[in-house]
Amino acid sequence: MRKKAFHTGSVKKTVMIKATKEAVWRRISNIVGLPTWVVNVKKTTYLSSKKRGVGAVRLITFSDGNKIEEHIVAWKDREYFSYIATEGLPLRAYVATISIKAKSGSSVELTWQSYINSKKMTEIQFLDFAAFMGSFYEASLENLKACLEEQHQKNRP
Repeated sequence: MRKKAFHTGSVKKTVMIKATKEAVWRRISNIVGLPTWVVNVKKTTYLSSKKRGVGAVRLITFSDGNKIEEHIVAWKDREYFSYIATEGLPLRAYVATISIKAKSGSSVELTWQSYINSKKMTEIQFLDFAAFMGSFYEASLENLKACLEEQHQKNRP
């Protein structure tokens, strides 16, 4: 039998989006707007009266019924925000940051990265979970890119 232990790792995915920094920030900083771009999210609701910035709390409900509670712990307008998951993942710690950098007037680099520390599981279970998170980030970022680039094309003269 494989030994169960705590494991630590990180997941990082980056995408280039042909859209303005303002358009990208507007979409990602709407912390309950996830169903429009994050895969398998059925709905997202506020658990706090605060809607933006440090102290805002959201509850994400996935298509499979799983729920994750997240708290915004860092926020710099038009640059990044960080959040922690407090419920709903097979982890002891999950801290993620979504950040954007303008590469030109109409192109943005968006990065979604996280630090994860597991509950007790085998190394294979942990590696599978980290790979799942990576593909989840990648698919979500591709959705975001498609939505924003389509919107950007429509808004061009």
